[in-house]
Amino acid sequence: MIESFLSLEGTSTGHWLAVFLALAAAVLHATFGALQKGKHDPWLSRGAMDLTYGLIALPFVIFVVPVPEPHMWLILLIALVIHSIYKVLQAWTYSRGAYTVVYPIVRGTSPVFTVVTAFFIFGEVFSLIQIFGLISLLIGIFGLAFYNLKTVVIDRVSLGLALTLAVTTGLFVAIYTTYDTYGIRSTYNPFTFIFWLFLLDGFFMPLVAYMRWSLAREKPNLSGLTGRGILGGIIAYFSFGSIMLATRLDDVGQASVMRETSIIFAVLIGFLFLNENVGLLRLCLITLIAIGAIIVGVGA
Repeated sequence: MIESFLSLEGTSTGHWLAVFLALAAAVLHATFGALQKGKHDPWLSRGAMDLTYGLIALPFVIFVVPVPEPHMWLILLIALVIHSIYKVLQAWTYSRGAYTVVYPIVRGTSPVFTVVTAFFIFGEVFSLIQIFGLISLLIGIFGLAFYNLKTVVIDRVSLGLALTLAVTTGLFVAIYTTYDTYGIRSTYNPFTFIFWLFLLDGFFMPLVAYMRWSLAREKPNLSGLTGRGILGGIIAYFSFGSIMLATRLDDVGQASVMRETSIIFAVLIGFLFLNENVGLLRLCLITLIAIGAIIVGVGA
């Protein structure tokens, strides 16, 4: 199975499979973000999700995937540090700003950073058509973010901090996407990197969440947190796994841009489940995002 998958690297079939995987990651990531930002404190939600995917990884690393090669341990350790910083920033961002405001900014800044780092690290270059698509996508994402900024009720005192955190989180999305691409390309079996990283990465945020809960003067309501954690933990596998496999098969910059169409699905989730209005302008901006993503996907 692994040989069949690896044989697709650099092929036309591999390219289109990578596009599909990146779009699947977009849908799943928007769902994951809504689950973390939703009913419970974002720190507690993330802790429950991470604990779930850490426990799920355990039987796979014992019985299924190979033990990482010796050189992979340092790569996994650095990835663990990067992911931990990212998750702290993400939870902090979600706790300070409205989901429909900060999410587009996080996802809008990350592909810019990723494309730049992919150029310097992997030598990836976008065609002029793809650059046009990237500009279209970014205009749509940031237009949507600033539109939400004016229409969504938000605590103005923490607004500056929320936006700063959102941009910084976007930077770390780019850092972990680029570094994880390096990691998954450094081992023969890509699932070794995925499952071992999930195992090692699955216990930091639960400890942070427990400390936050234990120090709280008023204990938050944990009703439904277990179900949310299990669902989010399962989604995380398919979301992260899809984008990592996409970067193994094709360019990391292109996969990153395609994944950021998650903002489309985030807005749909906000409309369908969070009672947020969409409106004509939002629909136009979403269309601009979709057009940009299609251009990036087919312009290679």
